[in-house]
Amino acid sequence: DGTALYECAGVLFIAQAMGIHLSVLQQVTVVVTALLASIGAAAVPSAGLVIIFLVLEAVDLRGPNVELIVGAMLGIDRPLDMFRTAVNVFSDSCGAAIIARSEGESAVDAEVAPL
Repeated sequence: DGTALYECAGVLFIAQAMGIHLSVLQQVTVVVTALLASIGAAAVPSAGLVIIFLVLEAVDLRGPNVELIVGAMLGIDRPLDMFRTAVNVFSDSCGAAIIARSEGESAVDAEVAPL
């Protein structure tokens, strides 16, 4: 969730920083590649920066300027990584709540022992 959003935004940022216009087909390729790559992303800090090179290759964005821009993104990646984690936890919690409600279960019905 959060990683896929980060990959899409990161690749679009890099393309704009390089003055490259991405066609609609390239943008769709970015989205699909980011979604597929984020499924297999390792749960380690800054794994998104490694995966971003995979997405960049899918739309044929490469060169020394790309590496410099990704290097600049490294400086702000740690706080962004925390936000990606928060997005992932929130969306997983929403998914679990929706499934629980559709199955007739509810966290409100469960008895919770006091601490």
